[in-house]
Amino acid sequence: MDKVYRRDVLARAWLMVRSNNGAPGIDNITLADVEEFGVPRLLDEVAAELREGRYRPLPARRVVIPKPGLKDEFRPLSIPAVRDRVVQAAVKIVFEPVFEADMADCSFGFRPRRSAHDALQVLMNEYGRGRRWVVETDIANCFSAIPHDELIHAIEERICDQSLLGLLRVILRAGVMEDGQVRTGDVGTPQGGVISPVMCNVYLHRLDRVWDETDGVLTRYADDLTVMCWSRSQAERALARLTELLAELGLESKAAKTRIVHLEVGGEGFDFLGFHHRLVRSTGFNGKRPFVFLARWPADKAMQHARGRIRELTDRRRRLRPEAIAEEVNLFLRGWIAYFRYGHSAQRFSKIRQYARTRLARFISKKHRASRGFGWRALVALSPNELGLIGMYGIVVPPRPFKDWRVRPNAGGERRR
Repeated sequence: MDKVYRRDVLARAWLMVRSNNGAPGIDNITLADVEEFGVPRLLDEVAAELREGRYRPLPARRVVIPKPGLKDEFRPLSIPAVRDRVVQAAVKIVFEPVFEADMADCSFGFRPRRSAHDALQVLMNEYGRGRRWVVETDIANCFSAIPHDELIHAIEERICDQSLLGLLRVILRAGVMEDGQVRTGDVGTPQGGVISPVMCNVYLHRLDRVWDETDGVLTRYADDLTVMCWSRSQAERALARLTELLAELGLESKAAKTRIVHLEVGGEGFDFLGFHHRLVRSTGFNGKRPFVFLARWPADKAMQHARGRIRELTDRRRRLRPEAIAEEVNLFLRGWIAYFRYGHSAQRFSKIRQYARTRLARFISKKHRASRGFGWRALVALSPNELGLIGMYGIVVPPRPFKDWRVRPNAGGERRR
């Protein structure tokens, strides 16, 4: 606990919170308000409250946002006050390395020096070893269903400082404010809190550490799970074992997203971490023989999310110049491309860019109260580079089994990282 309220740790925690540029909590105090009040002054107050045991967090502000690519499904987010986010970030700085020492190799979500592409590479490698049966599932309401007492017991396996454990209990029981009412309970670590992803990993580590690879190769990214198996019987055992382990933790899998998939040419695929995976046969060209490979490209939900975001940015009611709209679209596309370029995504990249062009042309026509043809002429003929809209061609990096996705050959044939 003495590390949590150390001044340099709190200063680092403030930088983490400031860089995220998050919204205010129920006290309506923004990051700008804190800077006007004085960051050193705030950190001194927080340090004193933590040191003297007087710190009490405010309930988090509950908001509901649509899930990416889904219009009818929503995700509840809990936004703590700025000072509470600073405390949570300080706790994370101190205790995350303690648990990282024990984390299993199958866990990838919200962990330092691990990414979604690392998890995706495991799937590619296991396909390369011959595993063709996939169990896919995710945990229903994972963040809101974790029992507090069991979570604290999991933390106590590595941490015995009663002051820190008491602080964690206070954070967990702070509750959320929704529709003017504060709701508390003995389950759930609010999704949206700085420390919640680490709490989730600590609790689900109980599943990771007892998983036996004789039931298949488990890959977990937070609450999304896949198991690569040799046969249907092994996949069925893996699914039964997952269900059993989750029940022991007081959790359950989401029935609508739980299934067993056989990877075969012409068969169905599966979605994982935004990508759709499917076994396909190459067409063969330049005299090369066709071959079968595991392809992946942006899933339908990812495409819907991209179109929805572009539609928001190019809304005709926005009073901005077309060049400014194009730059905002570019900002979104750069991040989207950076993630999905590690796949067989060229065709879907082309569709998204064409959609962005169409929306920009329509925005121009509406702005000038002219025909759509005028918008296209202004975008294509009158602008030398289509208002600077970035290209999305020739940038995909097809994944390969047993090839590190970070290492690719450059133009000279040498390998670079």
